[in-house]
Amino acid sequence: MATPPDPPASPLEHPSGVESRVPGLLRVAAAYAWRIIAIGIVVRVAFSVLGEFHRIAVAVFLGLVIAAVLRPVAGLLARYMPRPLAVAVALIGGIVLILGALALVGETVADQRSTLEREFVTGIDRIERQLEEPPFRLPPDLFNDLQSRIGKLLSSHRSTLISTALSGASRLLEVLTVLALALFCAVFFTHSGEKQWQWLCNQLPVAARQRFAVAGGAAWRTFTGYTHGILLVAATNAVLVGIALLALGVPLAVPLALLEFAAAFIPLIGSPIALAVAAVVALASKGVLVALLVVALIVVIGQIEGHLLHPIVMSWAVRLHPVVVALAVVGGAVAAGVIGAVVAVPVVAVVWSVCQALRGRTDEPEGVGARSGDDSV
Repeated sequence: MATPPDPPASPLEHPSGVESRVPGLLRVAAAYAWRIIAIGIVVRVAFSVLGEFHRIAVAVFLGLVIAAVLRPVAGLLARYMPRPLAVAVALIGGIVLILGALALVGETVADQRSTLEREFVTGIDRIERQLEEPPFRLPPDLFNDLQSRIGKLLSSHRSTLISTALSGASRLLEVLTVLALALFCAVFFTHSGEKQWQWLCNQLPVAARQRFAVAGGAAWRTFTGYTHGILLVAATNAVLVGIALLALGVPLAVPLALLEFAAAFIPLIGSPIALAVAAVVALASKGVLVALLVVALIVVIGQIEGHLLHPIVMSWAVRLHPVVVALAVVGGAVAAGVIGAVVAVPVVAVVWSVCQALRGRTDEPEGVGARSGDDSV
């Protein structure tokens, strides 16, 4: 019986077909290109969905941050009391600490208000006289004309300012809502995060559970390491700034130190911006010499933070190159403003650690891998 003839070869498989005339490097580039385009589409869709529900996303992120901070405290207290009571004590203690810091700022500003007004008026007059002298030689009427223009601008845009203030009040209500949801999530993350994570893993197909658990454990270890590290860096910066400003006699030293603490959560650019505000306060209240000393303080603290604190404190988290950190901060700020700048670096660090963990597990023999449940939320 005769064997049926082979089917005709496809033009792409024939040596003289199209594929033979396409260089191999171009074929590889095309294969990567469509995959990159597909990933970009997925990322774009994900960001669009998060943009629609950004308040929920921010609340969950803040809840994870609070849980990362409170879990060690709650675990320590749980040795001496029931865990629900330990979580409640840790949460209430954190709230009292934050409210106490805000009350201290308000009391400091209220006590120094009259002195600050007098010093600022004197300081602005001193700056005007210095700008009128060599080498600037600005005309004396320039500042009076500037003040009158500012007054006319404010009076002409009074309705806009009022509407902006009203929209700010509605924004304040949104912020309070997000904070309440974040605290609600943090309570459950702190109390029973392991059970929630285990339940989520059990909903997945059996073949994907182990990889998902490894990725989650690596993500949580990196996130908690980054959170604890950035808190320590921010606290160290705030203490250094507070001591320096108190030594220089700059007013509002405590509020400016707390501003430095909050700004340190934006890597690379947060601390210089906060210290620039301190330099402006020093210039208006204490003169050029003290302002220059504060500028020198900006340089010194920047060097300490970049070359000492971050390499040492962040050693337990994923260490990212400064270029990656800078690109992440700028990209996050462009995409989502201040919130994006704060969230970008931990998100990049978590994604990188997950990739490293999955790659390491792929290279390991079957049955060997990281612990799955103990280190997750």
